[in-house]
Amino acid sequence: MEGGKRVVFVTVGTTCFDALVKAVDNPIVKQQLSAKGYSHLLIQIGRGSYIPIKSEGEDGCLVVDYFTFSSSIADNIRSASLVISHAGSGSIFETVRLGKPLIVVVNEDLMDNHQSELAEELAERKHLLCARPQTLYQTISDMNLDSLTPYPPADAQPAAKLINRFLGFPDD
Repeated sequence: MEGGKRVVFVTVGTTCFDALVKAVDNPIVKQQLSAKGYSHLLIQIGRGSYIPIKSEGEDGCLVVDYFTFSSSIADNIRSASLVISHAGSGSIFETVRLGKPLIVVVNEDLMDNHQSELAEELAERKHLLCARPQTLYQTISDMNLDSLTPYPPADAQPAAKLINRFLGFPDD
């Protein structure tokens, strides 16, 4: 990043996930991110009611800012050095496809928590790190981003061939 600016982007998607916002707003979590070399924390709070504490980065602390919604978070993900996200499949796949290091924080308050299965499977395959709000500090403290493996790019060729065959076009 230019000028040593290393951004941690946090997203809760369109949901309310105050537990995640509170976890990243915790002074010891912010201190750990700063100790890991991050300089900025940008939090997308969605429908949540918890408002994080803004900071201008004085005294060597992180610069902290937040917003509720954006028409697209792709630019935020692209400019981030680290993404911390809820376990929504859209946010997960958008982040890993862009090759960004990702910590997925599972919302244990959801009734049908199929999202945790996706996050845990991708963590097992070493494409991301998985945490709970109460374990986020420890996950950041222990994280070794070099241990993550890139998510393989999707190959649309088999699907295109199948569609072409179905439509009666010859295979190339």
